[in-house]
Amino acid sequence: MPVRIKRVYEAAAADDGTRILVDRLWPRGISKEKASFETWMKSVAPSTELRKWFDHKPERWMEFKTLYREELKGSPDLDDLRRRAATGTLTLLYGSRNTAFNHAAVLAELLKDS
Repeated sequence: MPVRIKRVYEAAAADDGTRILVDRLWPRGISKEKASFETWMKSVAPSTELRKWFDHKPERWMEFKTLYREELKGSPDLDDLRRRAATGTLTLLYGSRNTAFNHAAVLAELLKDS
């Protein structure tokens, strides 16, 4: 089934399927009342240390992907995401302005490879 990524600030669409926020930090400017997603899985986001080191710098992208995948090994929430992805469309929501170099892209790639 499809795994998509989308900025949390974009409007929900009928074809999004299950929408899950995968950021460690709550997105700025989004109220909990207006948040349009099923659940918040901050445990699948990169650690604070890794997130700060990466800082969305393209020259660190390949190393970030490797380190982030290492952090995810054995994650029960990653297994939960795999199950959800197997049953229908899954949209991973993230807050970063950088739509090319962000952890949700790595997470989606990992789920598609599973």
